[in-house]
Amino acid sequence: MRYHRVLLPLLLVAAWELAAYFIANPFILPSLTTVVPILANPMSMTYTLGTGSLLENAFASIQRVGLGFLLAASIAIPLGILMGRSVALTDLLDSPIELLRPIPPLAWVPLALAWFKIGLTSIVFIIFIGAFFPILLNTVDGVRAVKKTWVEVATTLGASERQILTKVVLPGAAPTVWTGLRVGFGIAWMCVVAAEWLPGISQGLGYLILYAYNFGQTNLIIAGMVVIGLIGLAIDLVFKRVERRWFSWRELER
Repeated sequence: MRYHRVLLPLLLVAAWELAAYFIANPFILPSLTTVVPILANPMSMTYTLGTGSLLENAFASIQRVGLGFLLAASIAIPLGILMGRSVALTDLLDSPIELLRPIPPLAWVPLALAWFKIGLTSIVFIIFIGAFFPILLNTVDGVRAVKKTWVEVATTLGASERQILTKVVLPGAAPTVWTGLRVGFGIAWMCVVAAEWLPGISQGLGYLILYAYNFGQTNLIIAGMVVIGLIGLAIDLVFKRVERRWFSWRELER
């Protein structure tokens, strides 16, 4: 066992408990002993102030992120492939994209409410904005990074444009596209918490955290944050495992 992987988390937990002891104010920093029971009973509604169990709120957030992320990927990947293959299209769209890309997803909240009103659509839109640009830009870079010699060889052998795209460009760009998906999902997962603070939302980890704050339940806030971190970590590990299994050839190429 690699002890260094668990050493830092243990030190952080010890520092947390020590700080909570000296601060002696559960509203500022609750003790670990008040947070663990919430995490140990994710299906219980005893600790969640009538907002549904921790597991139910987590599932609601995952569903929303999944919708926004899949929508972003379904648009960003095809558009990125087209931009990577077409200089004219890139010249046309590059300036608008670079203008919109630096705008934080939360800056779109007022417009989301104006356009889509209160409800799921506004949340999905905010998540979509967060995931869209990382996926798009990585797809464009991946397509452009495909070696020209590969394309030239395929062309020489008589491959059609469709065959070049499906047999050369897409496989060659896949590792970079996957990186874009990984980064995009991470940003989407961060966006869902703030998006669930919108009016009219009654479930989700973001809503649970805000609701707990209104009642001064800092232990529930931290429990919600821990769950957010654990889910994000678990999904990122899946992305990494798939990357190592499917795209290990990229390391050999370098």
